[in-house]
Amino acid sequence: QVQLVESGGGLVQAGGSLRLSCAASGRTLSSYAMGWFRQAPGKDSEFVAAINFRGDNTYYADSVKGRFTISRDNFKNTVSLRMNSLTPDDTAVYYCAANMHWGPGIGEAAEYDYWGQGTQVTVSS
Repeated sequence: QVQLVESGGGLVQAGGSLRLSCAASGRTLSSYAMGWFRQAPGKDSEFVAAINFRGDNTYYADSVKGRFTISRDNFKNTVSLRMNSLTPDDTAVYYCAANMHWGPGIGEAAEYDYWGQGTQVTVSS
C-alpha cells in the first residue's frame, strides 16, 4: 500500500505556471505507474497526465498537451506536474494517483489503486 500527498497548488494568474508535487510513502513509487487527475466544481473527474514506472513513457490529455509536463524521481519517491500557460479552465482540485499497471486504461480513474487528498489550483483571469 502507498500513501500519496500532493502539494504545490495555489492561486496564479492566467498565463502563469505552477509545479505540483506528489510525495509517496509506505511503498516505493517505482512499483506504480502514476497519474494526475483533476476535478473542477460541478464537473466530472478528468484525466490530466500519466507516467510509466521508469519515467520513460508519458501520456497526456489533449487539453494539457504541450503545456503540462509530468515527471518522476523514483529515488525521491516523488512525482511532479509542471503546468505552464495556465488558463481559468485549468482551475480544479488536482489529484495524484498510483496504478499497478501501465496499459490502455491508464487514462481511466477506475484503473488507479491509490489516491492523494488533492491540492487546489485556481487560475484567475
